[in-house]
Amino acid sequence: MPNIRPVSDLRNNFADISKSVHQSSEPVFLTKNGYGDMVVMSMEAWEEKQFESEIYNKLLEAETEARLSDTRLSHEEVFPALRRRIKDRIGDV
Repeated sequence: MPNIRPVSDLRNNFADISKSVHQSSEPVFLTKNGYGDMVVMSMEAWEEKQFESEIYNKLLEAETEARLSDTRLSHEEVFPALRRRIKDRIGDV
């Protein structure tokens, strides 16, 4: 169940809100005059959401590319090339 609180709680109960978002990793939804106004979440939760969004976008890009091409590669074709690229990058460091 979402944690919904009035925006005034941000000023009056900041410590409670901070504790809540860090312990639960869930956002707190703040309302102003009964309407949604903003969302507060921990940095860790925000970074995880960003990471998930990046993965989703990469998968969407890959699906789009796959629809536009008939070329399919097996893992035997892909992994050796990836290993070479990783080895080359590590060698550059």
